[in-house]
Amino acid sequence: MYGVDQGFWLELIILITILGLIIFSFNAIMRTLLKVEKKKLFSNTHINEVHKKVDWSIRITIIVFIIFGFLYNLTRAPTEWLWYLEPWFLLCLLLVISESVTAYMEWKYETNRKNYIFTISQIIFFIILVVSVFSSNFFGLM
Repeated sequence: MYGVDQGFWLELIILITILGLIIFSFNAIMRTLLKVEKKKLFSNTHINEVHKKVDWSIRITIIVFIIFGFLYNLTRAPTEWLWYLEPWFLLCLLLVISESVTAYMEWKYETNRKNYIFTISQIIFFIILVVSVFSSNFFGLM
């Protein structure tokens, strides 16, 4: 179908399911070990107004970089695109920077001091997972 291998979608669903289970298990184990409350999925909670302003500044800056990177890479040959201006890289950068700011704000202003340790462990786990998935060619599935 449209130049895509028949087993591609099944392999993609299996990969997403496995990664989802790994992430869910890691979060559950870390929450139990650190005795941290569960956060809402896809929640946009800010510690205070400073955190809200900094977080939105980071998001807007990354959006500008995505637009700039897209337009800049359009002027180049597809084989010469700059990887650090690609949307996938900028979104990973957004996640790491945004979560790092969240960890700092939790360390500085939260009453439960273990929240920032949980957030930092999530960042490190995310980086390790992304690097291992890409370096292993999606664990040999793709």
